[in-house]
Amino acid sequence: MTEDIEFQPFRTAGSAGDLRDRQRPATAHGHLIRAGRRVAPHAHPRAQLALTLSGVMRLEVGHDTWIVPPSHAVWVPGGQRHSIRSETDIVTCNIFVDPTCAARARPETAPRVLRITPLLRELAVRLSEAGAMGDAGAPSRRLSLVLVDEIARLETGDLGLPGGRDARLVKVTTHLNRHLGELRGLPELAEEAGTSERTLARLFRAETGLSFRQWRTRQRMLVALERLERGESSGAVAAALGYGSASAFIAAFRRTLGAAPRQLTGATGELSSRGTTASEGRSGKSARATSSATT
Repeated sequence: MTEDIEFQPFRTAGSAGDLRDRQRPATAHGHLIRAGRRVAPHAHPRAQLALTLSGVMRLEVGHDTWIVPPSHAVWVPGGQRHSIRSETDIVTCNIFVDPTCAARARPETAPRVLRITPLLRELAVRLSEAGAMGDAGAPSRRLSLVLVDEIARLETGDLGLPGGRDARLVKVTTHLNRHLGELRGLPELAEEAGTSERTLARLFRAETGLSFRQWRTRQRMLVALERLERGESSGAVAAALGYGSASAFIAAFRRTLGAAPRQLTGATGELSSRGTTASEGRSGKSARATSSATT
């Protein structure tokens, strides 16, 4: 279980998101966030592409949650208040895009999960070698413009868990997220929320785009994704979620998230090492010392 510890951002990473310089269209910054840490809610003028080189990130905006394995990233528009937590150690590489280029990169006005390409990952790691504040020189500028173009080409993924806006729905989704073993169904949860079963079912459809059953299944699969990244086997996770076999669990996982577990989990090996090493070389501090840096 994640220990909810908030901490303030280090100045270097915070400045990267606040930077206003058209000569540095994009900058990249990598660091390690230890398991059980929570990056305090914050916002910055630059848009952010939050990706992990290893581990599964949980990015939260209000009552909505996005789960981010190494194969994906979350696009966070500039000015959007967000926080990050993780059940595992995660090595991140965050790309900050200047407002003058953000609309060119992505038109979305709300966070969006994107599928990462090997090219984008390589570009991000290379750009991070210029330091958190980037480099206004011509080579770095050209590299960052290519990176912005690659962000624009990324396909969307579906690893989010909407929490709703109506107070009655938020009460239920918050409770379910805090009590993963909750066995009560829609009638009992509706009564506790002070509404009818029919109204709660309608709120789930209207505000999350999912039925209550679909929402619960998605929640379980996203939690399963985090558990698999911690090293638990598909069989162990299947048993914990009540599936009769690993194959039945994997089939349900694929139906819900659109990919097999092995396609969404696992570190990126060499790139994880390179991204962390580059960060160490710039600042003289190891990633271990920056576990409380912001994103």
